[in-house]
Amino acid sequence: MAGKKSIIRLILLGSIGVITAWGLYAMSDQSVSTIGKLTDQPVSEDNGQWQKPEDAELKKMLTPEQYKVTQKEATERPFQNVYWDNKKEGIYVDIVTGEPLFSSRDKFKSGTGWPSFTRPLVNSHVVEKPDRKFGILRTEVKSKYGDSHLGHLFDDGPNPTGLRYCINSASLRFVPREELAKEGYGQFAKQFQE
Repeated sequence: MAGKKSIIRLILLGSIGVITAWGLYAMSDQSVSTIGKLTDQPVSEDNGQWQKPEDAELKKMLTPEQYKVTQKEATERPFQNVYWDNKKEGIYVDIVTGEPLFSSRDKFKSGTGWPSFTRPLVNSHVVEKPDRKFGILRTEVKSKYGDSHLGHLFDDGPNPTGLRYCINSASLRFVPREELAKEGYGQFAKQFQE
């Protein structure tokens, strides 16, 4: 009889644990998936123009570090990357597809050694996913069409959003403001004329 009670107690405790874990999982996913949706940024007309190349082509077009960061979710070294201290005006696009991701107008000095932004240039081009690596819950940031790993999103940024999109330079290509029209990003030029 004592054995049956122990088994029933273990089953009940296990069920409670599963229900609790599932509830925490669901709640954490919900909070993670909405953390960056606090801004109301413009949506661009994509028309199928942002195409991810095949893996063999990616290996040819990207440096080994760019490939590891965008395709294998690696992280580049802080303070030793090309855009962490870039102060020029322009936009940052996905190194793989060219889809517009961030603006220099939303870049700020975070002290982390990586480019940091308060919001995306086009919300629909930045996808947030739960990341449970290393035993903690974080929000991974990826590009929509390239599915490139960009970095992570944190809620310790400055006003007006309170967000910090901490992004790897290796995932980005910078397009200076004076070259936006020439490179097909003319729709974003007016923000630099204000």
